[in-house]
Amino acid sequence: MTSKMNHPAWFIVPYWTLFFFFVVIPVLAAVFLSFTYFNAIQAPQFIGITNYIELITMDSVFMQFVLSNTLKFALLVGPIGYLLSFMLAWILSQIPARSRTIFAIILYSPSLTMGVALAAMWRIIFSDDSQGYLNSLLLNWGVILEPIQFLQSPQYLMTIMIIVSLWSSMGVGFLAMLAGVLNIDQTLYEAAYMDGIRNRAQEIFYITIPSMKPQMLFGAVMAVVTTFQAGGIGVALSGTNPTPQYAGQLIVNHIEDFGFIRYMMGYAAAVSVVLLLMVYFISKITWRILGERE
Repeated sequence: MTSKMNHPAWFIVPYWTLFFFFVVIPVLAAVFLSFTYFNAIQAPQFIGITNYIELITMDSVFMQFVLSNTLKFALLVGPIGYLLSFMLAWILSQIPARSRTIFAIILYSPSLTMGVALAAMWRIIFSDDSQGYLNSLLLNWGVILEPIQFLQSPQYLMTIMIIVSLWSSMGVGFLAMLAGVLNIDQTLYEAAYMDGIRNRAQEIFYITIPSMKPQMLFGAVMAVVTTFQAGGIGVALSGTNPTPQYAGQLIVNHIEDFGFIRYMMGYAAAVSVVLLLMVYFISKITWRILGERE
C-alpha cells in the first residue's frame, strides 16, 4: 500500500484536480450553454444550433466589426509583441547582470498593471481636450488647430489599443525567452565561430533560436492566448461598451456585451466557443511552426 502511495503519478493529482474543476468543467459548461437559451434567471432551454446560426447569419456586428477587429488586433499585436519580446530578451542578455535585472523589471512591470490603472495613464496621454499630453503637444507645435478626440474616434481607437497592448506585452513570454537566451551553452557559440559563423545575425539564426525552441514556443502560445483574450483595453480607454461605432470591439467585448449586459448567456457562450476554437487552431499552427519535429 505504501509503495502505491509513493507512485510519481500522485504528484500530479493536485494539478489535474485544479485543471478539471477550473478548465474542463467551465469549457464543457460553455459548450452546453451554447446550445441553449439562457438568461441567467430561468433554467436553460435547449435550442440546438440556433445561437450559431444567428451568430453567422444575423449578427452583423460580429461579422462586420468584431471578427475583423479581433483578427487585425491579434495579427498585429501577437507577432510584433512576440518579435519585440525576443529582440529585447536577446539585447538584455548582452549587458551586465545588474543592469539586465533593472531593465527586465522595467519592461515586465507594464504587463502587471491592472486595466483601470493602465487606462487611467493612457487616457491622460490621449485625453480628448487640450489638457491631454498629446493634444497639448500638437496644439503647441501648430500641427492641429483644435483637440482631437482620440479615444472616441473610430479612426484612432484601434491604433491606440495596439500601441497600449504592445507597451504592456512583455509578460511571462518575454521572461521565458530571456531565461532561454541566458541558459544557452556558451561553448556552442565558440564552436560555431570556429565552424565559420562570422556575425551576430548568423549567431542568432543558427545558434540562439534553435537552442531555445521550447521558450520560443511557450512565448508564441502565450502571445496567441493573450491577444485573443484581450478586450478590456478598448472599453477601458473609450469608457463605453460597445466601443464608439464598434471600432475597438473585440470578441471578448462581444461576449461581455451579450452575457453581462443583455443577459443572453447562451448566445454569449456560443461566441466564447468560437473564440476557443480560434485560439485552438492558431495555437496548433504555432505548434507546427515552432514545435519539435521529432
